[in-house]
Amino acid sequence: MIVKNVLGTELLSCSYDPLTGYFRDGCCNTDASDLGSHLVCVRVTQAFLAFSSARGNDLLTPRPQQRFAGLQPGDRWCLCANRWREALEAGCAPPVILEATHYNTLKFVTLAQLEKHRFQGALH
Repeated sequence: MIVKNVLGTELLSCSYDPLTGYFRDGCCNTDASDLGSHLVCVRVTQAFLAFSSARGNDLLTPRPQQRFAGLQPGDRWCLCANRWREALEAGCAPPVILEATHYNTLKFVTLAQLEKHRFQGALH
């Protein structure tokens, strides 16, 4: 079965360094056990990292026991769809890599919202 992205094409990987994804497989794959819906492939920014930390989710501090090295601005990461929507509403949504963003993201936000924040750099 081919997993689709928000554009309707095959879901591409988001990042292998740092290794991301609910399953830590480099992709924003999901299943029913992913209660956080880690669906949105983003390129994190300093503003977003500060926002996330203020919301109680410190993404900067390494947590080796959870296979998490900590993020730096410019890293790609599979973000929870609701957190991206919260950041959007707060005016600090990080850029989205649409080709690596799972189609289930469209249950949380619109394609137009995602496209407005599309990352304009190279895919990898």
